[in-house]
Amino acid sequence: MKLKKILLILSFVICGNAFSQILSSNLEKKTLALGEVNRLIIKIDNVHEMQVVAAPKNELLPFHFEEIKDSIGQNQNSYERKIEFSVYDEGKFTIPELEFNVGGKILKTIPYEIDVINTAQKADQISDIMNNKEVKLETKDYWELYKFYILTVLAVIALIIAVIMFIKWGRKSKSSPVVATNQTLKELDSLKKKKYIEGGDFRSFYVELIEISRTFITKQYHLPADVLLTDDLIDVMKTNNTISQENERIVENVFLRGDLVKFAKTFPDQTTMEKDFADIRDFVKRSSKDLEFENLRKDA
Repeated sequence: MKLKKILLILSFVICGNAFSQILSSNLEKKTLALGEVNRLIIKIDNVHEMQVVAAPKNELLPFHFEEIKDSIGQNQNSYERKIEFSVYDEGKFTIPELEFNVGGKILKTIPYEIDVINTAQKADQISDIMNNKEVKLETKDYWELYKFYILTVLAVIALIIAVIMFIKWGRKSKSSPVVATNQTLKELDSLKKKKYIEGGDFRSFYVELIEISRTFITKQYHLPADVLLTDDLIDVMKTNNTISQENERIVENVFLRGDLVKFAKTFPDQTTMEKDFADIRDFVKRSSKDLEFENLRKDA
């Protein structure tokens, strides 16, 4: 009788394990060099055609982990997700428990700790495998070696000359500050109606907000904002002294945040987006004071 009970209990346990979902995960390396590719594999057995719900592709791992490839495969009885990633900061980083919803049942992976090291140390000594051999170079060889740097220098010089000419003669262009202000305010209103802020589409919001702002700065202040990188534009604004310090701070903060958003280095919330929109709108409306002060300086 006892033997029958034991067999009955074992049969229930075996059946239960046979039909329950089993989650397993495997991390290829626990120690990484900077930028080295690592792989995380997550597998769920016995899904029995049930839907597996998890974070979207390329959004499963935390911020410091740069996902390179995220592939998902599922058949009638199993689910498998393979993620390749790299880390570009030194230190210890943790992959937390990752949740997977299988037919309403929550399964979690175990957390992993990864140590990221910089393998290139200043004290490392590099020994030559072979003795150096002297090679005589001709003019064309030097050109092939250094043509990229020469062309880059020439391009930078040409850009500097273009910026100087634009700043020097661009101001002679006659355009009404009121017209530029009103046109830009209309464009900002159109951007607001697209509801990027409410929908959380921060990338589209900052791309259009900065494009509108660059066009406005070019027209209103005759600065080459439409061709300069953000850092170069900030330097030109501070050197030119046409824009007030308050307005310079607004442009600098919003543009730098926009660059981070563009390269997925920051994810602003709705409050931040609304404040940046309001600050740019106020900057546009206050621009006439900047121009009035500039005219007074010229007359003096």
